[in-house]
Amino acid sequence: MLEFTFSVILENLLLATRWTILLSLIAFVLGGVVGLIVLFARVSHSRALRTLTIGYIELFQGTPLLMQLFLFFFGVALLGVEVSPWVAASLALTFWTSAFLAEIWRGCVEAIPKGQWEASESLAMTYTEQMRHVILPQALRIAVAPTVGFSVQVIKGTALASVIGFVELTKAGTMLNNATFRPFLVYTLVALIYFALCFPLSWYSKRLEGRLNVAR
Repeated sequence: MLEFTFSVILENLLLATRWTILLSLIAFVLGGVVGLIVLFARVSHSRALRTLTIGYIELFQGTPLLMQLFLFFFGVALLGVEVSPWVAASLALTFWTSAFLAEIWRGCVEAIPKGQWEASESLAMTYTEQMRHVILPQALRIAVAPTVGFSVQVIKGTALASVIGFVELTKAGTMLNNATFRPFLVYTLVALIYFALCFPLSWYSKRLEGRLNVAR
């Protein structure tokens, strides 16, 4: 019979942390790709595209992530398609992340002075050329700090994936607690691991923001 010593508990939690990190990376990278597409549609000249993206953003920002996880996991199954916790968690977190990143980046794009748009337009640039060569390079500098800061929310959001059976850090903590009946030790270690993951990103985000303010 396995004896759940401190080292065994910590080892199992650290093993589960790998899946928390991997799920966070998947959600952030894919969410960034989808968010960039949503951003282009959100700031386009097409009213229909803007309306659609506003609805998309409101849907994923205005509903709980927990409910989105349930819908992706159980809702898709009603269509006769079996979805694993991995796939459901990845999809839900990707779309949730993309909605927030699109809005963060939209604010950065709209922070660029109107004169930049007018100057690039006077050079006969197309909308795509304006975005690629003039607007996005400037918006990127503004967007780095809030984007890094939001990555902390993505990491913490992965904890909700435990409700659909995805074994990440929180789920592993619950399983170990049920096996050891040592909630204070287990959840203290879980909290410390989350802190170790999130604090460096929060600190770096604030430092980047400070540099941006000084540069201004």
